[in-house]
Amino acid sequence: MPESGIIAGDNWLAILAAAAAIYAIGFLIYGMFFSGLWLKLSGYSREQLTPHMWKMAISPVMPILTAIGLAILFKLTRVDNLAVGVVLAIQIWFFIAMPVRLYAFVYSPEKIGLLLMDGVHLLLGFLVAGAIIGGWR
Repeated sequence: MPESGIIAGDNWLAILAAAAAIYAIGFLIYGMFFSGLWLKLSGYSREQLTPHMWKMAISPVMPILTAIGLAILFKLTRVDNLAVGVVLAIQIWFFIAMPVRLYAFVYSPEKIGLLLMDGVHLLLGFLVAGAIIGGWR
């Protein structure tokens, strides 16, 4: 039976490391290497995004919640090694994260390139976080 409490006994250092890794992957993809591609695919200019830059202040919340969510699921399923953490993270990405992300693609005029870019970002983030949380000792 799992320990009492939502995330009692979880390794908060692993959770924070996983969240930092997810954030770093997003920064590399969207901020460093493919920012121009993202702008082209989204149809926005840098000037159009300027009024929305305040949202970046809350951007760390997403990877933190993702890492906590993975830690909860890993604890409930008794994940205790890197390989199982990676496999479960892929399944969570495929069966939960990507279907949720597909809603924006299906019900808006979004281009498939944005879906693919976001899908790769989510996959890499889930893989790394799954490895960190699942394999942390």
